[in-house]
Amino acid sequence: MSEHLIIFDTTLRDGEQSPGASMTRDEKLRIARQLERLKVDVIEAGFAASSNGDFEAVRAIAQHIKDSTVCSLARANDRDIARAAQALEAARSRRIHTFIATSALHMEKKLRLSPEQVYEQARLAVRFARKFTDDVEFSPEDGSRSDPDFLCRVLEGVIEEGARTINIPDTVGYAVPELFAEMIRSLRGRIPNSDKAVWSVHCHNDLGMAVANSLAAVQKAGVRQIECTVNGLGERAGNTSLEEVVMALKTRRDYFDLHLSIDTTQIVPASKLVSGITGFPVQPNKAVVGANAFAHASGIHQDGVLKARDTYEIMRAEDVGWTTNRIVLGKLSGRTAFRQRLQELGIELESDHDVNAAFQRFKDLADRKAEILDEDIQALVSDQALQSSTEDVFRLISLAQSSRTGGRPHGEVVLSVEGCEVRSEAEGNGPVDAVFKAIESEIGSGAELLLYSVNAITTGTESQGEVTVRLGRGGRIVNGVGADPDIVVASAKAYLNALNKLQTRQEKLNPQL
Repeated sequence: MSEHLIIFDTTLRDGEQSPGASMTRDEKLRIARQLERLKVDVIEAGFAASSNGDFEAVRAIAQHIKDSTVCSLARANDRDIARAAQALEAARSRRIHTFIATSALHMEKKLRLSPEQVYEQARLAVRFARKFTDDVEFSPEDGSRSDPDFLCRVLEGVIEEGARTINIPDTVGYAVPELFAEMIRSLRGRIPNSDKAVWSVHCHNDLGMAVANSLAAVQKAGVRQIECTVNGLGERAGNTSLEEVVMALKTRRDYFDLHLSIDTTQIVPASKLVSGITGFPVQPNKAVVGANAFAHASGIHQDGVLKARDTYEIMRAEDVGWTTNRIVLGKLSGRTAFRQRLQELGIELESDHDVNAAFQRFKDLADRKAEILDEDIQALVSDQALQSSTEDVFRLISLAQSSRTGGRPHGEVVLSVEGCEVRSEAEGNGPVDAVFKAIESEIGSGAELLLYSVNAITTGTESQGEVTVRLGRGGRIVNGVGADPDIVVASAKAYLNALNKLQTRQEKLNPQL
């Protein structure tokens, strides 16, 4: 039988380190439930000691997730580990993931500890974590740049203390496949008790080789856990992409000969959910989950695919969750049919109130858009969750805008500000700019607009537009997302969503592995 490869998802922890990608407790729980449907083996729910918000998110996920192991990250000290254990108490299957830096650079400049102190702290951390769970993972931060002799000593020591998983991070994306695999193979050969632990990798994509490094370590060095994120989300250039490693292993099973638990039909729904919540659009030519991943423009390619799909397609779109199903509901349809379609799409809403609210949004959309696709349903539910997940200090009531060739665009908005209705208007370089300036003239947030992005949710001129707005203020960066058939309305929603996030201060201490 093929060996099992563990998929360890860290979208909710390391993925959240992308600028502006911080998620609320409820947003993290929605993603965790989708990851459970995806059947990932381990969900790293967060870093419980970093903030009260992260603690509550880890605890909520531990309470609700039953089919995946729930993990919390912890620095190699008693406080962090105890906090992680407390957050994970309700988990059916729990893991504590502790770490400390082992490279000379990090030990000297960041930790200001001697190698001997780091060695002792690593051992004591694993020993303490074992008091709460048998499933303890240890990571030597910046492992790919650590001295091999010292790394061997540390890893042998933590395995002796009971670490069941040893994870080698390429923290700064410095590794290349052949050398990375050789390094891990050497470590496993030199450490006498290396067979007592599952070996894992956590690669960053700074040089575009995170997936290649991970797969090389699996095939050439016997690694049996890959740490990854949905859409490759993460700090700087991101992390190893879950969808890419999973489909590489599935598609080339003839080469890797490894078994995965993943339900690949849940990959695209997971991608869309993470993209919608974080406000990070997926590039059209992104492997597996990009809008063009299964599109063929070349006449030669089209001819070949029409004759036999496998001439130019190495995997089927439906195998990863792409669908062309059209919803048959209309404005005369009832709640029962709508609820059934939500279930078919794998969308779980918390209460009847949420279902009714989504149904009303669907009816409103049906009045404005002749043909509604599954993507429209997913977008309106995501938009509803996004608008309700932040403290609703600012809310759009209505807007009007006008523009003509040779004239100065004008925007008027009616807002609810802490429950009070206010009106404002302004001119701008375009209708969106005019509306943003109208909002700012009333709110005066002082935020800097760092990113404005529009993506069509479906095809055609009737498509809903999904707008991402990134704002920065006082060193804090947030993303706001809004969806609507009217791009200007979607833009206003996104801007206000970002402003609402700026009102909630979330202190983060997330370290990067």
